[in-house]
Amino acid sequence: MTNDARFQRLKILIGEENFLKLSAATVAIFGIGGVGSFTVEALARSGIGHLVLIDKDNVDITNINRQIHALTSTVGKSKVEVLRERIFEINPAAKVDTIQKFYLPDEPVENFFICDYDYVVDAIDTITAKISLVLECQRRGIKIISSMGAGNKLDPTQFKVADIFQTAVDPVAKVMRKKLKEYGVQNLKVVYSEEMPRKVSAEKIIGSAAFVPSVAGLILAAEVVRELGIKGTRD
Repeated sequence: MTNDARFQRLKILIGEENFLKLSAATVAIFGIGGVGSFTVEALARSGIGHLVLIDKDNVDITNINRQIHALTSTVGKSKVEVLRERIFEINPAAKVDTIQKFYLPDEPVENFFICDYDYVVDAIDTITAKISLVLECQRRGIKIISSMGAGNKLDPTQFKVADIFQTAVDPVAKVMRKKLKEYGVQNLKVVYSEEMPRKVSAEKIIGSAAFVPSVAGLILAAEVVRELGIKGTRD
């Protein structure tokens, strides 16, 4: 089976010229959990030519309800390596790099920016790391889109795409707005939900459903594909 046949239906939709833009693109995904794993899945199935997967975690049995690479057979294995093999099953011609580290503000950034990225997807959980990544990408002139909170929510229809300074309700976005303003950041595209997080009984444990973080991840991927490969994208 040729790669042409693999992506035939997408090419019908967006055209050969736009598909070639996707196949030439390099996208880094920071955080390969419930949101990030579905972003990677959609980008791989959209023919992105070079994917860089960044996450330190191994698959845990509690991931099975919401992470696409989490199966009984993959528990205990590196998330980035499991997903790397999955990408090759989708597109053997793809180039995939993995970095089994958490992106943290005190880590040398060169450990993570291993090549020229056309786009960065922020699917990190830690707010300090998210802010640091945004600042680093904007310093380097790299396009970035960030996922806000997807935990303790049940309604996937309430996700929206907006500049972070136009968001409402989302607690993660609220904190980030304040911090980014202090750093002089003027804009940041985000995927956020206007659903209020539900109160859960378990302290410090975030509840999740299969159909919420996955939708956020797919929306992130859609925005990346629109900007990299489809004419007439929204800014």
